[in-house]
Amino acid sequence: MARKRKGRDISGWLVVDKPAGMTSTSVVNKVKWALQAKKAGHAGTLDPEATGVLAVALGEATKTVPYITDALKAYEFCVRLGQATNTDDTEGEVIAQSETRPDDAAIKAALGAFVGDIMQVPPKYSAVKIDGQRAYKLARDGEDFEVEARPLWVDELVMTGRPDADHVLLEMICGKGGYVRSIARDLGKTLGCYGHVAWLRRLWSGPFEAKDGVSIEQINEMAHSPELDTYIRPLEEGLADLPMVSATAEGAARLRNGNPGMVIAQGVEYGDECWAAFDGHAVAVGRFKAGELHPSRVFNL
Repeated sequence: MARKRKGRDISGWLVVDKPAGMTSTSVVNKVKWALQAKKAGHAGTLDPEATGVLAVALGEATKTVPYITDALKAYEFCVRLGQATNTDDTEGEVIAQSETRPDDAAIKAALGAFVGDIMQVPPKYSAVKIDGQRAYKLARDGEDFEVEARPLWVDELVMTGRPDADHVLLEMICGKGGYVRSIARDLGKTLGCYGHVAWLRRLWSGPFEAKDGVSIEQINEMAHSPELDTYIRPLEEGLADLPMVSATAEGAARLRNGNPGMVIAQGVEYGDECWAAFDGHAVAVGRFKAGELHPSRVFNL
């Protein structure tokens, strides 16, 4: 018999403004503890030293995590020019240096090569898997290996400042699987001066923004109190990028049982992925076909 999970049946999203020095998993564990939630997960890992929005899904909202993971995300970051590190950020060892410092015009001209559909090689110190093992573990063990390039959509990459000759400030909007550290590393190579990330902040992820996030200090202060519950956002916010259809009462009952159910739809075409609502709550996600939603995910709210 499976062990029953302890905790509260609570569903929705808690948007956290993650501080530097904390892993994404540690943030999830902190939220789970503070809310005494049965189930929690996050949508998109942030490096331990990175800050910004980390959307934590609770309960049934964990079923919507893929839609936030796939959504566009925005980052602001600082690239340290003139040095390459083995981790592509300040946590690693300097492995190459250059006295070359490109001017602003050269930097802006180079950014175009990193916009649109690009191929990106993730850092060796990353969570990508190589023959079933995490790359960062192989790197720490001194293994010799290569990480294959992966496709990435970069919607926008712009220079926003130049504090001094050694540093450049950038903002990027990209799709799923983007590594800012790789952008910094490859930009440095393109400019002929090396580069790594000095600091990184995720401004928004899908519908969630860092400015609306709760701090770890607030979570600690409000832990185990009804006050923290007031910051929980509806599960449906995780479905913001999908069109909504309205389920009939009979359709909602069928959908909750995992069967196709009748829905009322406008502006949705045959085969489109969408989510069905009934009485103000999400019932299911699925494909729209001939007046029915064929569910792939069902919410038990």
